[in-house]
Parts: sequence; C-alpha cells; structure tokens
Amino acid sequence: MQPDAPLHRDIRILGDLLGEVIVEQCGQSVFDHVENIRQAAKAFRGHPCAETRSALQQAVENVPGALRSDTIHAFSVYFQLVNLAEQNHRLRRRRAYEKSDQPQRWTFQETVAALSAQEVSSSQVENLLHEVGIELILTAHPTEALRRTVLDKHTKISAALEEMDDPRKTPRELGRLREQIRTQIIALWQTRSVRKQRISVIDEVRNGLYFLDQILFDVLPEVHEKLERAVEENYRLERVHLPALIRFGSWMGGDRDGNPNVTHDVTEETLKLHFDLALSKYHEKLHELAHDLSSSVERVGADAALLESLDEPCDEPYRAKITQMQRRLANTKRYVHGEVTKHDRYHDVSEFLRDIELMDKSLRAHRGERLADTFLRPLQLQVNLFGFHMVTLDIRQHSGVHEHAVGELLEVAGLSDYASLSEGDRVKVLTDCLGSPRPIRNPYHGYTPQTEEALAVFDCIRKGHIQFGRACVQDYLISMTQGASDLLEVLLLAKECGLFGWPEGPLQAPTSHLNVVPLFETIEDLQAAPSIMQSLFENPVYRRHLEAHQNGQEIMLGYSDSNKDGGYLTANWSLYRGQQALLDVAEAHGIRLKFFHGRGGALGRGGGPVEQSILAQPARALYGHVKITEQGEVISQRYSHKGIAERSLESAAAAVLRGAAHARYDLHEQEPQAWVALLDKASQKSFEAYRAFVFGDDEFLTYFHTATPVDEIGKLNIGSRPAKRSQSARIEDLRAIPWVFSWTQSRHLLPAWYGFGTSMEELLQSEENLQHLREMYRGWPFFRTLIDNLQMALAKADMLVAREYAHLAGDLGERLFCDIEQEYERSRRAVLKITGYDELLDNKSVIQSSIQLRNPYVDPLSFFQVRLLRQLRETSDEAERSALLADVLLTINGIAAGLRNTG
Repeated sequence: MQPDAPLHRDIRILGDLLGEVIVEQCGQSVFDHVENIRQAAKAFRGHPCAETRSALQQAVENVPGALRSDTIHAFSVYFQLVNLAEQNHRLRRRRAYEKSDQPQRWTFQETVAALSAQEVSSSQVENLLHEVGIELILTAHPTEALRRTVLDKHTKISAALEEMDDPRKTPRELGRLREQIRTQIIALWQTRSVRKQRISVIDEVRNGLYFLDQILFDVLPEVHEKLERAVEENYRLERVHLPALIRFGSWMGGDRDGNPNVTHDVTEETLKLHFDLALSKYHEKLHELAHDLSSSVERVGADAALLESLDEPCDEPYRAKITQMQRRLANTKRYVHGEVTKHDRYHDVSEFLRDIELMDKSLRAHRGERLADTFLRPLQLQVNLFGFHMVTLDIRQHSGVHEHAVGELLEVAGLSDYASLSEGDRVKVLTDCLGSPRPIRNPYHGYTPQTEEALAVFDCIRKGHIQFGRACVQDYLISMTQGASDLLEVLLLAKECGLFGWPEGPLQAPTSHLNVVPLFETIEDLQAAPSIMQSLFENPVYRRHLEAHQNGQEIMLGYSDSNKDGGYLTANWSLYRGQQALLDVAEAHGIRLKFFHGRGGALGRGGGPVEQSILAQPARALYGHVKITEQGEVISQRYSHKGIAERSLESAAAAVLRGAAHARYDLHEQEPQAWVALLDKASQKSFEAYRAFVFGDDEFLTYFHTATPVDEIGKLNIGSRPAKRSQSARIEDLRAIPWVFSWTQSRHLLPAWYGFGTSMEELLQSEENLQHLREMYRGWPFFRTLIDNLQMALAKADMLVAREYAHLAGDLGERLFCDIEQEYERSRRAVLKITGYDELLDNKSVIQSSIQLRNPYVDPLSFFQVRLLRQLRETSDEAERSALLADVLLTINGIAAGLRNTG
C-alpha cells in the first residue's frame, strides 16, 4: 500500500459524505453547481488558458444569488474536512514511527541519541536542562478565522476518523462511525461559519484557556516524561527527574497595545480566570487520585509526618489527605473571591506542593515507588508547571502611553516639563527619580483617565502578585521601543505602584518584581537596539534592577512589522544580525539575554516549521530560554488534538535542546565571513527594491486596497482588536496581521518573497557567488530555513489567480502586477538555482503534493471572491451590499482553510 493511500481514503470518505449532506440539506441543484465548478477549476488548473479561465468564470457566474452562499460554504467545509484528514494522517505516521526502530525527526529520542553520539554526557544534558527552556506564549492576534463551535465539531470528526483506523472494528462498527461523521458534517453545515459579532477580550481569554484545560494540562507532563525516558534509555540510567523544559504563557487579557478593550479590570478578571482553572484542574486530579491511592496503613504502613498532618487517624491516609487538600483548595478559591476572610486555606502554591511531596515521600518509603511515579509524579509536574496562576500573563503596551503618564506625573510633581526634554535629559530625570525612594505619585490629585488607567495596570499587577504569586505576571513588554527612556519610564511607573523600590535605602539592593522587556519592531529599531541596550546596561539604576533579576534581560523581536517595513530577506537578516550584536553587548556587560520571537503563523510574519525556525537562530541565542508566540490559527492547528499537541511540543523542545547543546558544547560551526558579506549585500539590495515598490510608488496603497480584501477582512469579527493602530491610511499604521492576511487571500503572498529575486539577480551572475549560496543552503541552518520558507511561500502564491485580483484595480493593476509577476519569476528562478531543484518544494514532497491537490478547490473560492468584491464595490444598495459582504466573508474563511494560513 502507498504511504498516502489511507489519507486519500479518508479524503474520499469525507468528500462523499459531504456530497450526500449537500444533497440532503440543500438539494441536487447546489450539488450540481459545486460539481460543475469543481470540474471547471480542474480544467483551468490543468490547462490554464483564456478558454478554461472563461469556463471557470462562467461556472461561478451561473450560480444564482439564492444558492451562492451554500455553494461557497460547500468548498469551505470541504477544506475543513481535508485538514482533518491530513491531521489524522500525521497521527497515523507518528504511530508508525513509534512502532518501528527508526526514531522520527525532531523527537527527544533522536535528539538525545545524537547528543550521546557526540559524547555529551548525561550529567551535561541534565546541567543543560537546568539552564535552558522554551516558553510558548498564546496570543489572541486575530488570525483564527474559524469559530470555537466549529472547532468543537472538528474535534468530534477527528475522534471518529481516528477510530476508523482500528483494525479490530467490524463492518457494523465502521458503519456506525461513518454515521457519526455524517451527523457532525450536518452539524458543521448548519453552523454559521462567520461570527455575527466581534468577540470580547474575555471571550479570547476563555478560548485560550480551553486549550490549556482540554489538552495542554495533561499533555505537558507527558511530554516532559517522554524526555526523561529518552535520557534513561540512551544513557542506561534508572528513573531520572529532570527540570521542566517547556512552559506556557499568554497575552490574552494582557496585550493592550492598540486595543482599548483591554483595561485593568479585564486583566484582573483574566488573572482570576487563570486561577480558577488551575484550582479546578487540581481538584479534578485529586478526585482521580482518591480512587487510585487506596493504600492501607495496616497493609504497608505510612510516614509519621503524613499521619500527623491528618485531621484524625485512619487506615487509608492518602485518601484522607486528599480530602483535606480538596477542602483547602476550595477555601483558597473562596478566599480569593472574597467569600471568606479567614479559613483553612493554602497561602501559596508551595504549601500545596508540600502536601503532595508529603504523600510522595511516604509512598516511596513504603514500597509504593511505582504508585508515586504513576499517580503523583504527573501532578507534581503540573503544579510545578502551572502553579496557582495556570499560565503567566504578559502585559504589553505602546511606549507612547508610558511617556504620557510619566510626563503628567512629573508635571504635577513640579519636577520637569518632560515632553520638551531630549532623550539624554529624559534618561537623567528618570534615573534620578528611580534612584530616590521618594514617590512622585500624588494620591490626592486626579490625573487624566489615560494616566489613571496606566497606573491602574501596575496596581493590578501588584494585587495579582499578592493573590496568585509573582509567576502570574512577570514580563511587561514595550511596543515601539526607540530609546532607553522607554524602559526607564516603565520602571518608574512600577516604582510608583510598589513593584520597584529601595526598602533599605538607595545604596542597598532594590526590590524589583517585574521584567521590563523592549520590543524592537522596525528595521531601524533593530539596528538601534544594541546601542539602546548598552546605555541601559551602563545605567546605574537599571543595572541594579537587572541584578535583582539575576542579571537577566529579555528582549522581544518583532517579525511582523520588520517584514512589513523592510521585506522578507532584510527582516530575517536584520533579526539574525541584531541578535548577534545584542549578544555581544550583553556578554561585554555580564548580562544573560533571553530572546522573545514574535512570530506569526503566516510566512510573511516569521511563520514556518517552528523547529527549523529555532535552529535558524544564532547558536548563542539558544543557550538559555527561548520565548515564542503562538498566534491565531496556529494554536488550534497545534493544540486542538492531544497527539498533535504532543508532537508539536516535543519537536519544538527537541530543537531548543539540540541548539542549546550545540552552543554550550561548541558542536556548531561559525558561518564564514564570505557568507555574511554576501547576505549583507543581498539584504541591502532587497530592502531597496521592496521599499521602492511598496513605499515609493504613490499608487501602491490604492492597489493594495483594491486588489485585496483588506477592507472586508476588518469586518470578519475574528478578534477584539482593531485592524489599525489609528485612522491613518498609511501602510506604517496598518497592523501587520491584516497586511499579510490580505496578500494571502489574494494569492499574492507578496510580503513573504518580494525583493528576494532582485537581491539575487546580480549575485547569481557570478559562479563563485552561486557556489557560496549553494554551500550556505547545505550547511547553514539560518539560510536553509530562509530559503525553504521562501520556496513554500512561492509555491503557495499563485500568479495565475493573483492576476484575477489585479484586474480589480484596472489599468493600475496591469501596471503594478507586471512588476509583481516579474519579481515573482526572478525569485522563483533564484531559489531553484540555489537549491538545485527542478521545481519548488522538491525536498518537501508532502507539502508540494498538498498544495497541488488543494489548488483546484481553492481556485473557485478565489474566483467567487473576485466577482463578489467587484459587485460589492459597484453597488450602493445597502441590502445587496449586506448580502454580498456576507458571501465575501464566507470566501475569506474558505480560502484561509484551503491555504492553511491567515495572518
């Protein structure tokens, strides 16, 4: 049997069932239109010419207005089902690997075996794990086009598909599973694909917590134990207990940059929702433990310490202890919600952990080692990973908000006209204020609402630290960091709210309960970052703040805005070079850096396989903790199924472990200077070409708004955040997500490749340069990842269909699309020359095949979208506009599912 035969079987079953559902729900006419369009699309894709293009357009136009929504919906649901079939096939392949002797790539087994072969000892691996890790941050960036209720139905279809692989199933049982899938497809068909209303911030928080509750709470300990087993097997050790390698954080309810809906009240409610979920999960796990830990004192005995901790003597001490713990958890929850003032409760998570360790120690001392490992160890891991805060919440705000608040505080205190000061004078004023224990916040003065809200956020953080522990909020991120004053302003606001101070005087060690994290986003900001951080590392007060954080500094790198600002090649190279320069500055000052990679799901926003992206960083940047955003549709793709989640987490963590080991034990090679020089030159060329086209042509913005559905995407209700930072029409003020989303929908994918072809055209005329570039592709993880992601973008982009969108812009479209098409072809030729492949993605046959199979089904949605956009923009009748917009939004959902990328 061919390896992909089961996948094609699943697609055929799902497609047949969908066809039956369409006839049942809508009648034969809709089904016939779907089939006619599908056949026309296949003919167009097989032999693209004026005749087949016209036939596809005609098939789309033949659909009556009354049947249009159902016809579009059919293609959209089809892609949702295909995605589920491909997910099931990934699980099938994973199981096949686990049955064989050959370890799958990017697993702990493969990684630890490789380290052992490279003579990295078990003690070195253990030491390494105490120093490194990966933090994955769930964000609510609006790129998930599917509703949660739709995802719930996907989960049920996935479970039934998986069951159909069981060879023990009888024909009758398989028939029952088929009927279950049919029922869920009917439910999917009858469910609205597009939200009627924009979701709230708290809705986003609950959506994120769904994945923690249903999947990650149990999967994370299992992944961790898988690492421990890999170390045991490869180094022939008995039971080993290793520190946690993976942790989760969240921006949902904390990311207020450009989102007026995220207030301090919302953040406070978010922290309580996190806390409530953590305690509910522990109560649930203790209930399960009570069934398992039935050991009798008469049979095996128990530790005196455990027995003395109980309310009264009993024969089943573990069950009695669990009952006591459940009562204390319930009281802790009631206390935090203000229902009781004093009661028998846990004051912090360490007390809860001590009770678990009391049981663990007793079990191990009384022939219960296996019981402790099987039942208690997972709970210990969960408590260590999730605490009482469940997930660490990051706070993010724009630097301008802090500047305004600090300016007002200083003005009211009569200390400075802050707004008029130079950067150097601002730093001096801020340093003086921070170095003094005297407060400048006047509790009797009413500040402007903006300043009051800024201060309320820091008050909320301090309150959260008291209620839930400091792990509930650790990092405060500053968007658009452009100077040292941006960080010192945040530190001053923290000081005024009790999060930074000098309890024993200015000459002693300060208390500092918040990491201040700059976010460098544009190309210019990335280039300025090393000098900004150097001035901070040399600032006496900021240096004392860092000492309170073990000389650690987190820095966030923006992939989205840097790409929008300078194009794909320049953004990626600037991020790489920027990390190297920042590491040099930090090492010179004895500071440990942790890089936070603000990656999106789309290729134009730093997307692509996460394990390759990790190893593409400078080796030194991986020695320590690596932090990465998980955005939008990526969250549901990676974490909506237990098996997929386990595989995703393991591959990311294995990459971090491998990269950190290579950096720590010098197992990597430094890239030659000739390679660096080549990319310096190519990056400059690419930057100039990209800037000239995107920012240098006065009519480019008109083309963007006309030839893409950017304005319609803003009405999709897929997030709580506005699509723009302001009402400005400038590209600089448009958020990177709708920027990339729009180019993806119109099949251009322009941000993910434009400028590369021009940058390589002159270089590739030299045989010596070509040899260097081929060596770089073979031997440099950064360049290989850059090229592989580039060729994936070029393969997903489709000039044949993009031209249809260009027609929406008339003569302007003809002019600009000619440039786009030429640059696309230059980029495609350059990639093939460097890789030596005949076709794009020849090294990724599974993805190559998937794109080729999907195109004939995405094309009809694109043709529908173009036609609908034209009609929508030409009509002034409000009722007709409303109906047309509804169908445009349906096509956006369908194309997103078909291309498996939004923003």
